[in-house]
Amino acid sequence: MFKPAGLLVHKSETTSAHAPVLLQALRDQLHCRVFPVHRLDRPTAGLILFGLNGSAAAKMVDLFTRRMVSKYYQALVCGWAPDAGQIDLPLSAKPEDEWKKDATSQPDATTQDAATQFQTLARYRFPLEKSLTNPIELSLLEVKPLTGRSHQIRRHLQHIGHPIVGDYRHGDQGVNRAVLAETGVVRMLLTSMRLDFRHPYTGELQAITVGRGTLFDQVISQLKAEPKLEICA
Repeated sequence: MFKPAGLLVHKSETTSAHAPVLLQALRDQLHCRVFPVHRLDRPTAGLILFGLNGSAAAKMVDLFTRRMVSKYYQALVCGWAPDAGQIDLPLSAKPEDEWKKDATSQPDATTQDAATQFQTLARYRFPLEKSLTNPIELSLLEVKPLTGRSHQIRRHLQHIGHPIVGDYRHGDQGVNRAVLAETGVVRMLLTSMRLDFRHPYTGELQAITVGRGTLFDQVISQLKAEPKLEICA
């Protein structure tokens, strides 16, 4: 199913009593228990899988654990990204851990290997109304995480200098404010769009896809509609 940006997948110790939660909403809609197979960050939109029984969910969890599921995202990022690349950067188990370390800190016991591939689908110059001589450069990426660490895509893209537009934790706040002012869209522009895997019971190849989401499409549409916008594919 498609998870909207800003919606929690399931409750945690810090979830407020009235916060909407996808797991509970889906359970109430289907009138049965559902079992989450994987997670998406709260600000990330897109494709997420649930099982209707524990056995099916466990089989899918096993596929994710053994990295037998290919995951594809699209992200709008700051700057003109390279045509393609792979980011190999070990990450701490929790993003908060990195804030407590200086730039020369060595990986510790909580650090995990992490790898992310990407390719650039399009590049844009985004002119601001009050600064047409200093446009913002943006890139639309297809991103394939090879591992599944916390905030991996967001942290890896920030590391190479191309943070995701609308990411108010790992992103460029100046670009975030500018794009918000021009488009009126409030969400992180990262969407889980495709999952490829072998069906755990039949072995048949499955390719499940969704769109980027209405607000993400709205931003892309506004970029393309801008008469002074230069697109470099």
